[in-house]
Amino acid sequence: MRVNFYFKVETRWIIAQSVDKQLVKSLSESLGIDEKLATLLVQRGITNFEEAKSFFRPSLEHLHDPFLMKDMDKAVDRLQKAMNDGEKILIYGDYDVDGTTAVALIYTYLKNFVNKKKIEFYIPDRYEEGYGISYKGIDYAADNGFGLVIVLDCGIKAVEKIEYANQRGVDFIICDHHRPDEILPNAAAVLDSKRPDCEYPYKELSGCGVGFKLITALSMRLGRPIEEVYELLDYVAVSIAADIVPITGENRVLAYFGLKQLNKNPRPGIEAVLRLANIGRRKEAPKNEEEQQLALERELTISDLVFLIGPRINAAGRLEKASDSVRLLLATKYDHAERLAAGINDLNVQRRELDNAITEEALTMIDADDKMRNAKSTVIFNENWHKGVIGIVASRLTDSYYRPTIVLTRSGNLITGSARSIKNFDIYDAIDSCSDILEHFGGHKYAAGLSLKPEHLQEFAERFEKYVSEHIEEDDLTPELNVDIEMDFTNITPKFVRILKQFAPFGPGNLSPVFLTKNVVDAGFSRAVGNRKHLKLSVMQQGNTDFVFSGIAFQKGDLYERIHEKEPFTMCYYIEENFWQGKTTLQLNVKDIKF
Repeated sequence: MRVNFYFKVETRWIIAQSVDKQLVKSLSESLGIDEKLATLLVQRGITNFEEAKSFFRPSLEHLHDPFLMKDMDKAVDRLQKAMNDGEKILIYGDYDVDGTTAVALIYTYLKNFVNKKKIEFYIPDRYEEGYGISYKGIDYAADNGFGLVIVLDCGIKAVEKIEYANQRGVDFIICDHHRPDEILPNAAAVLDSKRPDCEYPYKELSGCGVGFKLITALSMRLGRPIEEVYELLDYVAVSIAADIVPITGENRVLAYFGLKQLNKNPRPGIEAVLRLANIGRRKEAPKNEEEQQLALERELTISDLVFLIGPRINAAGRLEKASDSVRLLLATKYDHAERLAAGINDLNVQRRELDNAITEEALTMIDADDKMRNAKSTVIFNENWHKGVIGIVASRLTDSYYRPTIVLTRSGNLITGSARSIKNFDIYDAIDSCSDILEHFGGHKYAAGLSLKPEHLQEFAERFEKYVSEHIEEDDLTPELNVDIEMDFTNITPKFVRILKQFAPFGPGNLSPVFLTKNVVDAGFSRAVGNRKHLKLSVMQQGNTDFVFSGIAFQKGDLYERIHEKEPFTMCYYIEENFWQGKTTLQLNVKDIKF
């Protein structure tokens, strides 16, 4: 089953404010680049040659000293003590991509220094234990003689559970990146740059990124070659992409070098996933008679990590055991990785079918209910929906109705939910306003999770809607498309595209530039595809047949007749490369069209 996911309200285009023309001209001349490209740099806060150099040529030297993070010295001291005393160490992580990559990262590094019998990993069961540190996990650690637990991508709000762990004689090092409460857990160390008392310069690390800082600090303390840590940056890049954290500052450096490693030499688990996504390896021409290289068919991007790798790694934790994802990430032999990846890929197919079916059901429920359809928020519940996919469904509904959304289902004796927000609205604060009737909640400004007793469901839905109605601006309920720059097709030269590629990696905080071009018409070869839902475009500007570009416009099939009649239009688009049947071509990814 295929479901149409589209905005049910018209998108507002926000054209970037003009920047200092003299500054653009100066930057253009010093870098030897087009003024359009210089404008894009200035829009990103890059105003001189040195800043441009740092942007285009990220350096590992730009990473911050991990000991600037509050409690890092305590964490390393406690970890070293465990290593020196031969204590058993348990690596505990959340069941999503950020958590599983973080567990794989720490386990891979520590196994070089710790007896294999003294180290183990643990991923809580989404259904039996729920999110975060669980009492069952603590009991497992205590009953099996683990003196130290390193917990990743969760734990910052587990005050009562850490007290229980202390009573059972188990120490915890918490590595988290979520927003803390006023009271922190009484753990051996709490690493989270969002702590109010933490002066670490960068606040947007992923959970795996915080784990990376821990092993970097340990490496420095042990006097080990830092390259041993950098070899694990592929894990960090996958976590940054999948967790949708900003690709700015330190994250940009980590993602840049992690992607390099993934493209150069993906570890067996990642390579097996890529092959299932039809990105295999090809033989390159030998450098000499003895040597024949193998390389990926095309260069991976952050989008590939988000849409091809992330969902497959996530699928195990959504439907069955996330520990299989960790085993896949840790696999050292390709045959073993291939078997694990095949099973996880099957789960991903099931996941996709489930989330499509539930999304369609939810859209139908909203469309049939006047009160829900006209509300400022969406709070929707069905006790039979699969807990593992409600986060994805919440994202789909947010895309369709563009308003703060919570999707809820039954989980044992509780109702559990996933929340997703829209630009400029803090859904964490909205949920926090109802905290007195919640059993648990946590997350970010734009995504959160929660649980509550069934008897509080109606009150929660009413209070959440009331809070949203009182705190959201009417303009915020219209989706926006931020446009970077207006230009003609004549500007899209090979040199322009070559330099534009160097703006990557793209992601939050450094989004792929959106261009606007006016007076566009069909060049004669546009057609509707995918059961006429989408447009495969061949376009030019009126009066200029020298610059004809191919494009794809998803969910715009209903515009085909007007385009076919050569009615002029304005379009907003990304410039990207399309890889198909061994060939790479330039493609305009069209985000919106207005006649």
